[in-house]
Amino acid sequence: MVIDPGIGKKLLLTFRRLEANSHLLQPPINNYLIYNDPMTVMIVGGPNARCDYHINETPEFFYQYKGRMLLKTIDQGKFRDIYIDEGELFLLPPNTPHNPVRFADTVGVVIEQPRPENSFDRLQWYCQNCGEKVHEASFHCTDLGTQIKGAVNAFKEDLAARKCTNCGEICDVAPSPEAQEKMRTG
Repeated sequence: MVIDPGIGKKLLLTFRRLEANSHLLQPPINNYLIYNDPMTVMIVGGPNARCDYHINETPEFFYQYKGRMLLKTIDQGKFRDIYIDEGELFLLPPNTPHNPVRFADTVGVVIEQPRPENSFDRLQWYCQNCGEKVHEASFHCTDLGTQIKGAVNAFKEDLAARKCTNCGEICDVAPSPEAQEKMRTG
């Protein structure tokens, strides 16, 4: 096995230049791809405001470089919040619905495996009133940043897809400022 001696230096230089490149961390996802081979390595900044839950058939590795983040998950049908503090690592098991919430002035690194050819990523939205699943979009992931943004924007524009069939509530596409503050303070 041959290890590229420049890998650590490239990653370090990327962190040092993060402020100069912060314009690349744009809503709704706020990510910047560092590497795509052999693993997907992304820098993700805050703040973001999303209501979708991403499901990946492979594990995802989270490292919180600066500040604190909230990883909202669904574990065996129950909503669960996992806070990842600065300097902490977390390995999310495959097929776990998750919504990474990033607050202002935070930076994290997410590492993912390449998707197998027959795999599908999914995005799910849940009713903020009753908790029922409102909508699901699926796609074979080849470009995480653009594909998630596309699905989020399509959901935002589709009022019928946002209506809960259980209670009739229209699903928000972003958490309210009050909900964001509650998530931040945990």
